[in-house]
Amino acid sequence: MSAFVKGKNEIRLTYKTLASTKNQPRSTRKQDKRKTTHSMEIAEEMEIEERISTPTRNNFKRFALKNAIQTNFGDDYVFEIVAKDDWTSIAVSLSSNAVKLYSPQTGQYLGDCRGHSSTINKISFAGPSSPHVLYSCSSDSTIRAWDSRSFQQVACISAGPSEELFSFSFGGSDGNLVAAGCKSQILLWDWRTMKQTACLEESHMDDVTQVHFIPGHQNKLLSASVDGLMCLFDTSGEINDDDHLLSVSPRLSHVFNVGTSIGKVGFCGQTNDKLWCLTHIETLSVWDWNESRTEANFGDARALASESWTLDQVDYFVDCHYSLEEDQLWVIGGTNAGTFGYFPVKFGSTKKVGSAEAVFQGGHTGVVRSVLPMSSVPGRANSQGIFGWTGGEDGRMCCWLSDESPNTNHSWVSSTLVEKSHKIHRKRHSPY
Repeated sequence: MSAFVKGKNEIRLTYKTLASTKNQPRSTRKQDKRKTTHSMEIAEEMEIEERISTPTRNNFKRFALKNAIQTNFGDDYVFEIVAKDDWTSIAVSLSSNAVKLYSPQTGQYLGDCRGHSSTINKISFAGPSSPHVLYSCSSDSTIRAWDSRSFQQVACISAGPSEELFSFSFGGSDGNLVAAGCKSQILLWDWRTMKQTACLEESHMDDVTQVHFIPGHQNKLLSASVDGLMCLFDTSGEINDDDHLLSVSPRLSHVFNVGTSIGKVGFCGQTNDKLWCLTHIETLSVWDWNESRTEANFGDARALASESWTLDQVDYFVDCHYSLEEDQLWVIGGTNAGTFGYFPVKFGSTKKVGSAEAVFQGGHTGVVRSVLPMSSVPGRANSQGIFGWTGGEDGRMCCWLSDESPNTNHSWVSSTLVEKSHKIHRKRHSPY
C-alpha cells in the first residue's frame, strides 16, 4: 500500500534535498563543472529540526524537513526524474541538456550523460530485458540510448534536421517499435535496425506533445497534441525486413477532442482502460479510451483543489498518480512557492477532486516539475523508508522519507500553522 493511503492516521515524512548553490558566477560554474564534478556532487548532509506544539489532527498526512544535501545544479531546472526498474539508480534531466544519475538510497552522484544540444523533453529507463539502458529524446531531433553504467551513448536515432522530438514510447508486438511525437507528426522506427517504418502526418495539426503505447495493450498507441486532440492508433502488424515498413499501416481507431492544448496524459484502471489528461491551462479530464467516452471533466480542477487546504491556491498540476492496489487516482497540484499535494480524483458515479491526502512542504522554493514516488515502481514497497523524489525549477531534488526510516526523527511542521507565503509570479519554462 502506498505510504500516503494508510488510512487516516498521521504519517510524518521528511526529506533530503539536492539543492543548488548560487554563490559562484555562472560562467565560472560552467568552466569548472566537468573537472570538479565529483567534489561538487558529493552529498553534504546538514540536519534541520523544527518542533512546534501539537496541532489538531487534519485529514491529510504531514511532511517536514529533515536533511539537506547540496549539489551544483546552479540555475538549472530539474525537468524529470525516472527510476531504474530495480531502483538502484535514478536519472534526472536538467535544463543544461544533461542527464545526471544518482543513488536513490544515499543521494550519491554516479555520473552524467552528455550529448544532447537542446532541451531534453523525456527520459526513460528500458525494462528488465535491458536494465542498464537509459533513453532520452530532445529538441535536437534525436532519441539517444545510454549505458547507465559507463554513461556513454550506445545508440542514436535522428528524425532529421529541424525536427523537435517532444516524447517517445516503446511498444508494438515485440517491443521494438519506437514512436516519437514531433511537429504535427508521429514517427515510428524499428529500434533493431534504426530504420523508419511509418510517418503519421494527417492526424494532428500542431506539436505532438505525448505518445504512449498503452501498458498491457502494446499495439495501441495514443498521441496527444497542442491542437487539443488525442488519437488512438492500432499498430498491429509485423515489420517487413525488406522495406522496413509495418506490414499493416497504423490505423486511427479513435479521436478524443479535449478542446485545448494537452500537456500530459497517462493511464489508470485495473486494466489501464481509463485515460487521464492534463492540459496547459490546468484542466483535468478522465476518459474511457476503449468505449471512446468522457468519464469526467474538471475544467475547474485548480479551484476545487485550492478549496481543500489552507495554503496558497493551487497554481498548477505536476502530474497524476494511480495506485493499482487502491484503484485510486490522484492529481498532484502545487504552488509557486514549492508546496504540493496529492488530491484524490473520483470519476465514477461521483465526480470530485477531493481534499489533499498528502501535503509536501518546506522542501522546494519554486515550481515542482517532477514527482517520483516509490510506489510508481510496480511491485516494490518503500525501501529504507523512502517515499520518493521530487525536482523543480529551484534546481533542487528532494528525497522524502517516512517516519518508518531509522534515519528520521519525529520533527514536523503542521500545514495548519504555516503562514501563507507570498505568491511568486514568474514566467515558467515550459517544454512539452
